[in-house]
Amino acid sequence: MTMVLAVSAFFPVILASASAQRKEMLDRIGVEFEVRVSGVEEIVHGDPAEVVLANALLKARSVAGAGEIVIGCDTDVVIEDHLIGKPEDEVRAREYLAQLSGRTHRVLSGLAVLGPEADQARTGVVASLVTFRPLESREIDRYLASGEWQGRAGGYAVQGRGSSLIASVEGDIANVIGLPVGLLLELAPELDSPL
Repeated sequence: MTMVLAVSAFFPVILASASAQRKEMLDRIGVEFEVRVSGVEEIVHGDPAEVVLANALLKARSVAGAGEIVIGCDTDVVIEDHLIGKPEDEVRAREYLAQLSGRTHRVLSGLAVLGPEADQARTGVVASLVTFRPLESREIDRYLASGEWQGRAGGYAVQGRGSSLIASVEGDIANVIGLPVGLLLELAPELDSPL
């Protein structure tokens, strides 16, 4: 009987992100990996799909080494064709949630998988549509008080208390959480190989 070894058994897998959600999602699908935080200055202006893809590539390339598989991802919220990023304070988070209230917006993730060959880059972009319920100011106040908005694109987390703000998600919910797992395994099927 021949045993098929996962490529990740031969090549280290690196996640170019400090995101707890991305780490948890990779753990859930059984990928062994190491975290290397990129610390790059992200691009914030331009076509939203191009920006998230460029940021994913920047993150991955900044930590890539020879003979490694590196995963870079950038997720952002798009309102009226503009990326809004992560709110820097509670005032901005309130503005974002008020803008999202009762509306549908896009969540885009750019994904880049580098290696194990130095010139090998596999990339893609995923879009999901998220519709918020109409929110009353007391609901926004309660959500802001939770602190969950901090460090979150658009100022909310669909996998936490933020789920109570949402009416529906169309498309990949893993994308909204921050790592489009389906696209990742499409770009890097070796990560899903049996040991």
